[in-house]
Amino acid sequence: KTKDTDILAAFRVTPQPGVPPEEAGAAVAAESSTGTWTTVWTDGLTSLDRYKGRCYHIEPVAGEENQYICYVAYPLDLFEEGSVTNMFTSIVGNVFGFKALRALRLEDLRIPVAYVKTFQGPPHGIQVERDK
Repeated sequence: KTKDTDILAAFRVTPQPGVPPEEAGAAVAAESSTGTWTTVWTDGLTSLDRYKGRCYHIEPVAGEENQYICYVAYPLDLFEEGSVTNMFTSIVGNVFGFKALRALRLEDLRIPVAYVKTFQGPPHGIQVERDK
């Protein structure tokens, strides 16, 4: 299951014909976290389980044929602290060109308090920014 510290994403997925939704969801989770859904020789160099995204739930989209919402949990260890750029690059950077999918869209994202607290905020304070 998910942890309170996981970043949670909901993707709308349309798999290619013949690709089961479970495989598509697992592939999105892997491709958008550790960078590959196949086994490569470097897998033995580090424990990827610590960094892997996990597709924890899949549900069909009501009224749409062959479309699913795939829910993916990402461990905080995957992301650089205080970097929105790193987070979005990891989650949506490379996965949209994935060949096993006909279509993919990020529908929702939940960012846990544990990650939000890694951001320092504006250098001169919130009030200075609001007064601009």
